[in-house]
Amino acid sequence: MVTPSELAALLTPEALRLLDALPPLESAGDVARAVSRLRADGRSPDLVTAVVGQARLRHRARDKFGPFAERMLFTRAGLEQATRMEIAARHAARFREAGVSSVADLGCGIGGDALGFAGLGLRVQAVDADEVTAAIAAYNLAPFGDAVSVRTATAEDTDVSGVDAVWLDPARRTAGHGETARTGHAEWSPPLEWVFALAARRPVGIKLGPGLDRDLLPDDVEAQWVSADGSTIELVVWSGVLARADVRRAALVVRGGASWELTAATDAEDAPVRELGAYLHEPDGAVIRARLIGDVARALEAGMLDERIAYLTSDSALTSPFVQSFRVREVVPSDVKALSKLLRARGIGRLEIKKRGVDVDPAVLRTKLKLRGDEEATLLLTRVGNKRLAVLADRVG
Repeated sequence: MVTPSELAALLTPEALRLLDALPPLESAGDVARAVSRLRADGRSPDLVTAVVGQARLRHRARDKFGPFAERMLFTRAGLEQATRMEIAARHAARFREAGVSSVADLGCGIGGDALGFAGLGLRVQAVDADEVTAAIAAYNLAPFGDAVSVRTATAEDTDVSGVDAVWLDPARRTAGHGETARTGHAEWSPPLEWVFALAARRPVGIKLGPGLDRDLLPDDVEAQWVSADGSTIELVVWSGVLARADVRRAALVVRGGASWELTAATDAEDAPVRELGAYLHEPDGAVIRARLIGDVARALEAGMLDERIAYLTSDSALTSPFVQSFRVREVVPSDVKALSKLLRARGIGRLEIKKRGVDVDPAVLRTKLKLRGDEEATLLLTRVGNKRLAVLADRVG
């Protein structure tokens, strides 16, 4: 974790020069060598700890911030909770497209979303309740000059009357700059009731966990679930002019720099259940969370494999960015010994294992199967009614 004294040591010309001069620290060995070299040069233990810790965090931050990470500062918890730059830019674009020119970022963390807002020319009033985190955000946002202000304050104590709209990222984990744990919505800061009350009065965007109980959502907001490169990463609630007309449910899928979105005025009606066909489709997590599986099924001319399981099946070769599609080879035994024998007979040595509705650890199962061969396939394990189903398939596309 970063303490106030460590931050003070870090925010000096000497420390920042040392940090910028360090090579990428990709392993524990790299860290040990950097520590030894800096200590041999006579640097103080506190300075070495702060500089090497930041260099390690910068390396980890590349996945979220790309080249921007090389001039940023982080806390471990702040990096963990920060919005990745590509998604922050999409948040900012929603504000700009709504005609917003100024935004209050309440709970700004290390400044990930504020970077997106400022990068698109919005004026930003950023606040965070934690003094160290706010100071790091101020450093990260310094290149934008007077267009951004950062201060230490709680969301509830911040006057937002002078801005066009508000962005909120309630603290959903225990306090601290190091390891943290998730908390229930009753312990969030600011409280969810306060957040939704503000959204009823002002244009607001609210970043929440994708697994939030949908019964907690107000009726008059747009709820947009977002997945990035296969992981469902957030639910954003939009109100006022930030919400799109007639859209209450949305699933945004971002993959490899491209994006696709499915929107609806309400939850989609599920497609009918049908027998396993020539293709099996796994809906994206954002589609599942938004309850838009039925709309995807109808576009694919598909049905549900089971009414309680989020797998679709069809005879058509149609696919879409909202699903992962698999061409069915055969239904195979779910018994480990019989399955292992069959896979060896097929020469399958590389096996992707996916599951829904069954209690299976794919890593443990893969070890038990003792795979050998040069072929590859996907094994999908699920349940239809009260019966287990194991399907051997090939990825499409």
